Amino acid sequence: MGEKFCSSSRVCVTGGSGYIASSLVKKLLSEGFTVHATLRNLDKWKVDMLKSFEGAETRLKLFEADMLKPDEGLELAIQGCDFVFHVATPMLAPEDKNAAVDAAVEADLNIAKACIRSGTVKRLVYTASATAASPIKLKLTMDDGNGSHEFNDFIDETCWSTTATNILHSIPHGNDFFRDYITAKTLAEKGLLSSFGDSDMEVVTLACGLVGGDTLHPHLPGSLNLILARLTNNVFALNIMNFLEELLAKIPIVHIEDVVNAHIFCLNQASMKGRFLCANGYISITEIATYYHNKYPEFSVRKEHLEGGREYGTKWGSTPLLDKGFKYVHGWETVLDGSVSCAIARNVQLGVVAAENV
Repeated sequence: MGEKFCSSSRVCVTGGSGYIASSLVKKLLSEGFTVHATLRNLDKWKVDMLKSFEGAETRLKLFEADMLKPDEGLELAIQGCDFVFHVATPMLAPEDKNAAVDAAVEADLNIAKACIRSGTVKRLVYTASATAASPIKLKLTMDDGNGSHEFNDFIDETCWSTTATNILHSIPHGNDFFRDYITAKTLAEKGLLSSFGDSDMEVVTLACGLVGGDTLHPHLPGSLNLILARLTNNVFALNIMNFLEELLAKIPIVHIEDVVNAHIFCLNQASMKGRFLCANGYISITEIATYYHNKYPEFSVRKEHLEGGREYGTKWGSTPLLDKGFKYVHGWETVLDGSVSCAIARNVQLGVVAAENV
């Protein structure tokens, strides 16, 4: 594949109303692309948001499609597209946990198969997660369930999270849903690269860190709730952030604008395939709390958030995206500032005890 894509290309974005996907759709439309966006359901707020974007009247087509159910919506959305951004994350929670993970992974792989069947898709970009890139040294035996373990010196594209249930459950502060999410994202990314990496269609997996900044949504997306946990004192979000640090050594963090730009960067390359981590900050939860404490003293960050955190020596070692020529615009400080501004604009209480559920 030697040609670059141009703004006259037709692209598909799965889960078009999601946090990342909605901003991606807006950006693609602003650059002149024709966009097919899939939605699990045509809720009014989702449709109204997407149709409000400049260019949507003539260059946006919406498709109702449930990735977990065999129907024509997904096939129709992909048909005729040069490029597919698979941003949606299929998850369900039946009583059988293994079935939930298996169904989610199979749904992701089915997207690639639909792209192949289309005969037109030249490149598939999968929005992966940095949670699938744990630098834990798996050769060590997890001890007594308290999460005592060691990390590699660097986190980069060679790191993969374990899908071993006993190890994931030995990491404290997690919950079954989030462990299933990590397992599904890890297996799906590996499956896409191994099963379709040598196909005529190029496959890119873009493993994004925790995404923050602003949002087009009327409410705060889940990732912003996590980023703001040290200000909201949301128990659920605090636990997940603690779990992430025990899984990843520190928190990979990235601004929504950089994530969107990275996706479009993957489209505009003459040839691109393989795994790329996407984050422009790699910081501890104590560093996050300290930044809030110094920058926003009016919110009175709790003392326990500023003391006693673990500090691991693992460094950010990912360079493939930068080596390709991508440039980040925002540092991690801007991510935190943008997230705070977003919360304030939506009247989210900061610096007080919030509800226990995100």
